[in-house]
Amino acid sequence: MKYHAIDPKLYALNRERFIKKMKPNSIAIFHAHPTLPENGDAIYHEKPNSDVVWLSGIIQEKTMVVLYPGNPDKKYREVLVILRPNETLEIWYGHKHTREEASKISCIQTVIYLDQLDALLQAWIHHAETIYLDTNENDRLDTSLPRLDLTYVHQLMKQFPLHRYERGAVLMKELRAIKSKYEVAVMQQAVDITHKALLRVCKFIKPGVFEHEIEAEITHDFLRNRATRHAYGCIIASGDRARTLHYVENNQECKSGELILMDFGAEYGNYCADLTRTIPVNGKFTKRQKEIYDACLAVHLHAKKILKPGITWLQITASAEIEMNKQLLKIGLLTKEDIKNETEDNRACRRYFYHGLGHHLGIDVHDIGTRNTPIKEGMVFTIEPGIYVEKEKIGIRIENNYWVSKSGCIDLFKGMPITTDEIEKAMKK
Repeated sequence: MKYHAIDPKLYALNRERFIKKMKPNSIAIFHAHPTLPENGDAIYHEKPNSDVVWLSGIIQEKTMVVLYPGNPDKKYREVLVILRPNETLEIWYGHKHTREEASKISCIQTVIYLDQLDALLQAWIHHAETIYLDTNENDRLDTSLPRLDLTYVHQLMKQFPLHRYERGAVLMKELRAIKSKYEVAVMQQAVDITHKALLRVCKFIKPGVFEHEIEAEITHDFLRNRATRHAYGCIIASGDRARTLHYVENNQECKSGELILMDFGAEYGNYCADLTRTIPVNGKFTKRQKEIYDACLAVHLHAKKILKPGITWLQITASAEIEMNKQLLKIGLLTKEDIKNETEDNRACRRYFYHGLGHHLGIDVHDIGTRNTPIKEGMVFTIEPGIYVEKEKIGIRIENNYWVSKSGCIDLFKGMPITTDEIEKAMKK
């Protein structure tokens, strides 16, 4: 792995938190998916099951975590399951964890090989009354695609039809949404790497460079600072392309007078950062560009101010939309009549701000968590309002990451250039 070793207390604490939520005499089984074929004998880059990673820190296909706190045999109350190393396959595909290595990473003392599991698991399940099984219940999941997680669920339910089954995802959604200090320390590393990359490209960007050259500079800085990879598809959108929310082609020339919207984040230690900045290609905002940018920033700061425990994300979004109306009225994009005729479900600002205000952030860039229940201390959110003006061929979005504290929130990107003056200063060669 590229990143420095993660404190195994992170994973031990996560397991402890999950176990406390389990019903008496229950067993929880977390099952990672295998590698998937691409073309020929190539395989897709491994993106492990996030819940397995959250519990163990192990990045390897077919890894499993079994939690059975009521097991009469104490050594099997926490079990990590990994592939048995194969010397021949390792010649082709590289090293697989030994039991000793996997134990050190995960802080799980009992590590067994996958080919040993069936003989042990049957006895454990026969003794247990309830089985927690893991499924992907991220609200953004495309459920039309084949579900490897459900394949294992159906297999186990067919084998043990008379047990009570519980959804591990319900507990995971609650637990993973609240980050421990150990998790935030890793996220801060991802944020710091992302911060460095932004400062690098601010000096690099000038009229005539291509979007993919900027992406290359970011990638270079990520890798040299030990990031695993981009946390998501890097968006480098100059000019009118900034109005395409998930623009990833990154193949056009950046021209003087245009703005360039950059949405990128590093993944470090399996945790994500998520940053968006919109900057002038030539290093200087026009008066109108600054007007729109400052309006967007005002909404960002408004949402930041009210982000605290007790309020729901939906309430923050509603308040931010009202503030966006005020700002768009101030810069001439809305009229009083527009605002008067809006409905609660269709605010006037949605003409120019047509995506969500932000999302949970963690192991997944769009991490699991609810939006309609009160926010709790320890949650991490992005705040990313945007203003997109077709007539003026302008798209502006401003995004930072915030860790919720007792009385408010902590900006993980504190010190990052965010005002127009700070951005122009950062771009001076």
